[in-house]
Amino acid sequence: MRSIPLLLALLLLPLLAACGGQPAEAPAAAAAPAAPAWTVDFFDDFDTFDENHWQDQILWVNNEHQCYVRGGEFGTREVSDGVLKLRLVNVGEPRPCDNLSKFGEKHPDTPYVSGRITTKNLKEFVQGRWTARLRVLDSGQDGMFPAWWLLGARNNEPPVQEEDENVCWPLPGSGEIDIFEHHADGGPEHYVSRIIENLGRCDGGDWETHQKTLKANLREFHEYSVEWQGEDLVFAVDGVETARVVGRASDFEEPMFAILNFAKINEAPMEGEWVMEVDWVRHESLQ
Repeated sequence: MRSIPLLLALLLLPLLAACGGQPAEAPAAAAAPAAPAWTVDFFDDFDTFDENHWQDQILWVNNEHQCYVRGGEFGTREVSDGVLKLRLVNVGEPRPCDNLSKFGEKHPDTPYVSGRITTKNLKEFVQGRWTARLRVLDSGQDGMFPAWWLLGARNNEPPVQEEDENVCWPLPGSGEIDIFEHHADGGPEHYVSRIIENLGRCDGGDWETHQKTLKANLREFHEYSVEWQGEDLVFAVDGVETARVVGRASDFEEPMFAILNFAKINEAPMEGEWVMEVDWVRHESLQ
């Protein structure tokens, strides 16, 4: 006689075959959490000049030789063909200038006029990533000083429109990050990225310690950005890292606003106009 266990095994064989004869599968592993994603919370592609995004900024800094004007006077800011054009223009003869320094000094008469716009009190963001796609035509001209940069939202320079705008540059709340700054002394295909080191006093800023001089074809459009990555600030061109300031991201915890401007930094003569073209500006946050 067959033993009872053997008989049971023989009886169960057809059932096992019908079920494939395979043991039950283990439950599937839980899916990995999704990586943080970038969300666009501000984008201006300059189909028009949007006054909900930008305002003219009228002031005198750095002993610059141009006078900032309002409303695109003399063609100093123009939106056409989907591009913002900021111009520095020689109008032919000196004219009065109402730009004031932070100490109340009035800019002397000058034949040079230009545009400077800012998102101050309109579009201000904490950390994240700021990017602009821009180019500078005929770069390297003596005295050129176009820039794309950020300031802390409590900065006390004009326009002062909120009660808490009472912090002197570059103290916390009024810190500066320069994403793209073309000083013609560096040559036609060079620009700098940097943070301004806060020296702990009003108007006490170190421009050089964290400055990185970089090379690019400024006549072509490129995307210039700065991103908060953990404790670092990372500068990039077209998404490729070009400079990193290690361990200093927490120096800039305040909301920041953007500035685009074209300045003239010395007395060298110029004729006609200089132009910086900006295709778009964007801010993104990690969600």
